[in-house]
Amino acid sequence: MDEPTTEVARKPEDGDFGGSTAIADTSSGYAALQRLGDLVTPMALRVAASLRLVDHLRNGVHDVAGLAKATGSHQDTLRRLLRHLVAVDVLTESGPDHYEPTAIGELLAHDHPASQVGWLDPSHMVGRADLALVHLFEAVRDGGAVHRRMYGKDFWDEVSDDASLGATFYDLMAQGQRSVFAQVVAEHDWTGVRHLLDVGGADGDLLATLLAEEPGIRASLVELPGPAARARGKFEEAGLADRVDVFDGSFFDPLPVKADRIALSFVLHNWSDDEAVRILRRCADALEPGGSVLLVECADQSPSAPDPGFTSADLRMLVYFGGRERTHGQWQELATAAGMSIDSVSPALAYGARVLTLVKSTAR
Repeated sequence: MDEPTTEVARKPEDGDFGGSTAIADTSSGYAALQRLGDLVTPMALRVAASLRLVDHLRNGVHDVAGLAKATGSHQDTLRRLLRHLVAVDVLTESGPDHYEPTAIGELLAHDHPASQVGWLDPSHMVGRADLALVHLFEAVRDGGAVHRRMYGKDFWDEVSDDASLGATFYDLMAQGQRSVFAQVVAEHDWTGVRHLLDVGGADGDLLATLLAEEPGIRASLVELPGPAARARGKFEEAGLADRVDVFDGSFFDPLPVKADRIALSFVLHNWSDDEAVRILRRCADALEPGGSVLLVECADQSPSAPDPGFTSADLRMLVYFGGRERTHGQWQELATAAGMSIDSVSPALAYGARVLTLVKSTAR
């Protein structure tokens, strides 16, 4: 089907929508809207990731015939996909039907140190979950997650039931979170902390970072069995197992130990307000007197001028889990509902994360 062109906009008559200025505005607006609404390029990237096109290119297969054979694809339709990837600067055509990845395209390699494949390849948990965005209409209309509508299971059930999918999820999250955790450990004051309980701490990256830097602290981790097992292996390998107790469990249940500092890192944005308050109450109940909760989350400070990265993540949280990203004011409301208050907020860390320190309200 031919693409429409800006020439379809008729010339306004006198007094009709502002004359020639309206034509220019309509043309630029049309082009901007086409870019914003384009589904072709996002899907082309996902197909490229799924076919491991850049992996094959890096392994020396550059011609379209060889790529079609390596990927099990129809040669002519693969050529059409490759041409579009050239047009959007993901690939270059080094000769007739011979291709190379650009610097952007290199990020589609599975073994690239900054690989973005996990966000795109449907064989990875997040790349798979992203396809549920086709049901965003239903999520907005009904106010809840639509992952089950797409796949017949909730997101967390898939992560728990499928070890390979779960591994892709935790590995992808760790790529960005390790840099945040390093900043949290370096910039937070750990004076007097004896015991840190990490609630929902995945496979233990925050605790591993902390214990390597703070030899006087003991730690505990509460997680579901899959990531808990990965954490035990990580602590054993790092020689930290004698300083960490790992508990299989749910943060919706009473927590198994008390601590003077409790960490919740990128947990609550996965949950609705009611569920997030339940988790915070469990944490408040597990605090030693005078203790505090370290909440590591994004906290938009400018809700009147939202950041597109924040709003995009917010819609993902809705579609995947029925969760949400929150502004500073919304975190205040959650803390209050859980019988707590925000004592301090750190400056912005990597990826817009902040550390919100919560303490029990005196009236609690």
